[in-house]
Amino acid sequence: MASKDERGRQGEQRAADHLQARGFRLLDRNWRCTQGEIDIVAARGGDLVVVEVKTRRTEWFGHPFDAVDRRKRARLWRLSCAWVAAHPELARGRRLRLDVIGITGEDPATAVLEHIEDLA
Repeated sequence: MASKDERGRQGEQRAADHLQARGFRLLDRNWRCTQGEIDIVAARGGDLVVVEVKTRRTEWFGHPFDAVDRRKRARLWRLSCAWVAAHPELARGRRLRLDVIGITGEDPATAVLEHIEDLA
């Protein structure tokens, strides 16, 4: 069985592959600053998308989307603004949005993947 960290890395790779297959261009992965970390930053058309990835073996402790509560969304917006400030040339002229990808199953490569776009 993969460790929690390894499962997370596998889930993030699956999410990155999912985004690229849908025409997104990956701009950054695992970007860190003093406020925290962004899993994936991608662009498609006029959108700049910050993506939070949640990978779970089961829904025993809740659906992966349950972990992205109001407080987590507020933190993601702060991190998004920090990323934009650090990369103005990549963000210029684009609409910023938050997405979340949930992956549920034993093997992240074959697990159920769900993608919520434009998380409010």
